Amino acid sequence: MWVVAIRLRRSVRRWEYWLIGCAVGVAALLALHSLVPNHLGRLGSALETFLPWLGVAVPLLACLALIRRSVWGLLACLLPTVAWLWLFAGLWVPSGSYDLSVVQHNVADDNSDPAGTARALLATRAELVAVEELTPAARPSYEGVLSASHPYRAVHGTVGLWSAYPLSDVRAVDIRPASFPDGWQRGLRATVAAPDGEIAVYVVHLPSIRLGAGGFASAARDESAGLLGARIADEPADRLLVVGDFNGTVQDRGLDPVTSQLTAPGSGFAFSWPAALPVARIDQVLGRGVEVTEVSALDATGSDHLPVVGRVRLG
Repeated sequence: MWVVAIRLRRSVRRWEYWLIGCAVGVAALLALHSLVPNHLGRLGSALETFLPWLGVAVPLLACLALIRRSVWGLLACLLPTVAWLWLFAGLWVPSGSYDLSVVQHNVADDNSDPAGTARALLATRAELVAVEELTPAARPSYEGVLSASHPYRAVHGTVGLWSAYPLSDVRAVDIRPASFPDGWQRGLRATVAAPDGEIAVYVVHLPSIRLGAGGFASAARDESAGLLGARIADEPADRLLVVGDFNGTVQDRGLDPVTSQLTAPGSGFAFSWPAALPVARIDQVLGRGVEVTEVSALDATGSDHLPVVGRVRLG
């Protein structure tokens, strides 16, 4: 056995150790991302925000292995390939039927064409339209476009919900971090009287994050997620949709208070931010007691986010 091990070591060229090490490292980050510590600059959350993009390293390493004719390098590339497929392969599988659709969009408070954005949302034919960064000046534009097909609406602060079905039990959802001013209002809850039965819908906009010299600044976002998670835990409705701009991906552990209680879409990557070159889905459509079968991103509007459409099976 020692002779075989020595021969194997001799058969691996010195530079191949670097290639194999890179492949093993990428596989480890994919499979064990939850073990990356978060206390230092929230590195774990930063990694999880862009986790699917680690897969880009696989073809790069494989090409290098092919150029250098490295069998060991190609074999090592199987490790991150399997890890990536284990995490994300299901998102490529087409979804089945659905009963309800919801379009979710951070419309941007500096959007110069709110009416055009409203028309783009209307064109999805979604029964529910949820928006964030809705300003008093832009609100009449959305009402003018959506009111005929979505006559029921709820607005609180800068978040709004337009519905083709009647709304009831509309109330504010307080997700304001303690250090934020009282005027910061970014959450609402309403009961939608869908044909297949009532469903509670939350529309939320969690605080923004910043990436700087100190790392991934997400403390306020995480505090807001904790408040939202507590409200969801107390929500008595059997069927629940939570939609909005989470300023984080479903893999980001900072959102665990919310995502641990809800299920993510079964199909679709739907990268939604930034609109010019989307690299992450921070606009979410999540459910409890319902199945979000698929989520997809739409074309750009006047916002720095892309709209996201979720298809929901009520069951």
